[in-house]
Amino acid sequence: MRTVSRKTALKVIYWNAMAALIIIGLAGASVLRRIHSYDALIVRIAREYGVDPRLISAVAWKESRFDPGCTGKAGEIGLMQVREIAAKEWAEAQELEHFSKHELYNPETNIRAGTWYLARAISAWSIRRDPLPYALAEYNSGRSNVLRWADGDDDDARIFWGQITYPTTKRYVRDILKKYRGHL
Repeated sequence: MRTVSRKTALKVIYWNAMAALIIIGLAGASVLRRIHSYDALIVRIAREYGVDPRLISAVAWKESRFDPGCTGKAGEIGLMQVREIAAKEWAEAQELEHFSKHELYNPETNIRAGTWYLARAISAWSIRRDPLPYALAEYNSGRSNVLRWADGDDDDARIFWGQITYPTTKRYVRDILKKYRGHL
């Protein structure tokens, strides 16, 4: 059996570490390219609907990590994980005929439908001092749940937060607000 000198072993370790760093760097660059490839589209559509583009970006990050082919367990589709029923509401409001849920895999269509839905929720909760927790909870778990949780909160988001009965919705709202407000 051949013995390897300490110097040779260190060189092998060094070059293996360098190769690993290069691979990690290339993978990270690929993810960043995917994330930022939607920036212009998000900005344009968010402005059309009067929503801060950073909020839409935070939702897309949480929902799909910017993967347009992402599908959820409950039938959510695409970047913003839009459900078919929400997309049909959007398509009807836009007077689009012959809408198919498969169109939600198109990033522009998905961002449009998701942004419209979130903008509508923000508008509905705009009577609150801070409508975002309510709107994001609605985006995640539906209007009827949020109406139940908001009942009797006297416009206090902390009380509302305590009344959310779905731990996944609490995490969802917290994570998006943290990402969004962390960039303000």
